[in-house]
Amino acid sequence: MAFTASTRLVRCGLWAYVVALGATAHAEGANSLKPLDSQLFHSLSRVGAPIVQPDQPLALYTTSRYDPEANKSFSHLSLLNTDSGESTQLTPEMEGERISSPMWLDQGTAGYVFRGALYRHNLEPATNGTLLYNATVGIGSATYRPATGTLFFTADVYSDGNISSVVEHRERERSRKDTAQVFDNLWARHWNKWMTPVKSNLFAVNVSVAGSAGGGQQEPGNEVNLMQKLAPVRDPLLRWDIESYAVTADGRRAAFVVRNPGPDMAWSTNVDLYLTSCDGSGQPELLTGASNGAASAPAFSADGTAVAWLQMETPGYESDIRRIFIHNVTTGETRTIARDWILSPHFMIWSADASTLHALVQDKGDNRVVNIDVATGKRTELTEAGSVNSIARLGADKLLSVYTNVTETADIYAIDAGSTEASMRRLTRVNQDKLQDVYLGAAEDFWFAGARGEQVHGWLVRPYDFNATQKYPLALLIHGGPQQANSHSFSFAQWNPNMYASAGFVTVQINFHGSAGYGQNFTDSIQGQWGGYPYEDLMAGVDHVLSSYKFVDPRRLVALGGSFGGYMANWLNAKTDRFAALVAHDGQFDMVSGYYATDELWFIEHDVGGVPFAAKDRPKFERFNPERLAAQFKTPTLFVHGASDFRLSLEQSLAPWALLRRRGIPARLVYFDNEDHWINHAGNSVRWYSEVLGWISQWTAVQPNAGVFRK
Repeated sequence: MAFTASTRLVRCGLWAYVVALGATAHAEGANSLKPLDSQLFHSLSRVGAPIVQPDQPLALYTTSRYDPEANKSFSHLSLLNTDSGESTQLTPEMEGERISSPMWLDQGTAGYVFRGALYRHNLEPATNGTLLYNATVGIGSATYRPATGTLFFTADVYSDGNISSVVEHRERERSRKDTAQVFDNLWARHWNKWMTPVKSNLFAVNVSVAGSAGGGQQEPGNEVNLMQKLAPVRDPLLRWDIESYAVTADGRRAAFVVRNPGPDMAWSTNVDLYLTSCDGSGQPELLTGASNGAASAPAFSADGTAVAWLQMETPGYESDIRRIFIHNVTTGETRTIARDWILSPHFMIWSADASTLHALVQDKGDNRVVNIDVATGKRTELTEAGSVNSIARLGADKLLSVYTNVTETADIYAIDAGSTEASMRRLTRVNQDKLQDVYLGAAEDFWFAGARGEQVHGWLVRPYDFNATQKYPLALLIHGGPQQANSHSFSFAQWNPNMYASAGFVTVQINFHGSAGYGQNFTDSIQGQWGGYPYEDLMAGVDHVLSSYKFVDPRRLVALGGSFGGYMANWLNAKTDRFAALVAHDGQFDMVSGYYATDELWFIEHDVGGVPFAAKDRPKFERFNPERLAAQFKTPTLFVHGASDFRLSLEQSLAPWALLRRRGIPARLVYFDNEDHWINHAGNSVRWYSEVLGWISQWTAVQPNAGVFRK
């Protein structure tokens, strides 16, 4: 018998659920709210991290949005009064590339980067900025220090490190008679790009707020490359490439993070932090020479006498716990604090008096702000449920943050930094008009006994127009990483639980063993256990939901995930037939070929515990290898992959797709020729949701709410 959606439903005894296409999922008038459809979801506005004016209760922030009908993106710059909460749109909506890097040039002048150039704005509402500085190459990640009149930015340059010669180098490249690229180092490609002689460096240049003598654009030509004096690298394809940086308030010192170039870059996590003067006169000072792990998130104290950063200490482990280090710029002494903390912060800033570090950390599904006493390491939580995505110092005792939860898109909030209890004040409501009559289900948390008998955390969101007397299908969303975590936040990516809830699914998310935010031992436990502990947790979690929530139909379960979640979808296909359908987005199918083709060998070498070409290690790769169990695949699966995904190459989706199609099992491949490991283009995201929601609904007999599946 041919395997079709209809026969699958007959097998499950669910034929009665089939209704005409386009029928609504709820009785007319039964619910005053409407579902969150794809067009609305993709049109929602997104706020950027606010930039505070040090001497006034003002902040700059960007807002961006996508117009699904026009297939165009827009952004604008706004001014926020942090006392009253009043927002004023400063620029008209700009089409195309987003406005970025908002900054204060002086008390009454804002700056921002648009299409690679710096503009100034006099804070007059609904007016265009004027061009202030335009280098011969596009600039990014910019900030300004009024004390010295210095603009700091990153720019892509060739091996000579000069902005002025980039055009000449480009012309030389265009005049080549061949297109060959020759590599002797394994660091030949990363994420979504092949290595070229072009690398991102950190620059400083003096820029007058008034512009040139005539008041117009300031001409480029005096830029200082703050990385120019790093040790020379013979291979031009490997050179120093900046990852992040910080600058003191007075603009005299900078700290920057770079991956250490060398022959082992593909299997090393050695990322260093350097301290340098901003006039380019001194040799950059290496602060992390004692560690071969990854450094990140440098932050200077207000007076510039101390720089803090986060340091992983285990070589080759990208999800090691981040320890807090502090370097005294005056004495040269470096120390570490809060080493008893089992959580791993990922960002921090100093308090005004340098007595406290305010850190962001994942904790049991939330992204919280935690105060850390610099002297003692003692910690105090400032926020509770939900996710804070950014923080900035607001005066002496407050923070300005971007906060979100499952039912609220990101908005700007003020936080009382000196309080011992969570105290937040909302300042913006950028999507209030669009979402005021839209269903957004809250996360209902639960805990259950998972692998090793340990408690595992998850939550569910009930479907649109929920009726406790009915039975609903379940969608299990499996996060990637795997050392990441689902969070209580409103995601604009492909795994927003309310998009599935509005399509009629009970949506479940589980932070299985290996997830971040439950102590480093819990995160580390996934090593050598990819198909072990996480699989046990997911199966036990589904069992818990089925036994605790009687409105879930055990015959209509689907599972879907990306990256590690895509690997797990393949592993589920090999291990169980309890799911009616699966979705594997950029997931791993073959642990062996996947190792040889990935860009970051350190990741798989650590997580599996070896290399596949060593006889003693090969069984570790085969133990949880979905390809080894290819004969057991039986579940209809949708595969999604981007052409420029170098983390997991296209073959990792082509292979299981071919397997299922060859065996007569329903399978579909959705291929994006302009995407990488993620879906970055809004139009593609609209199509992604259309394909994915259509696929899982097809195999569970759920029909779309009006508009949800619009292509």
